[in-house]
Amino acid sequence: MRDLLNGLHHAVRQLKKSLGLTTIVIITLALAIGANTTIFSIVDAVMLRPLPSAQPQQLVEVERTNRGIAEPTAVA
Repeated sequence: MRDLLNGLHHAVRQLKKSLGLTTIVIITLALAIGANTTIFSIVDAVMLRPLPSAQPQQLVEVERTNRGIAEPTAVA
């Protein structure tokens, strides 16, 4: 336990020495965690949750194809 406290004390002293780098690292981590949370929230809301439909088995997808284009085009 004493070694852990000594290591922690040493780490805090090193972080205080390079305050600018510490600040940049903390800001970068905060932005990365925020962006990651946002992306996963959007993916969860858009792709993982079922559509709020009373009868989802009756939903259909309509596409049209052009003779010159190999891929179908979605129709809204």
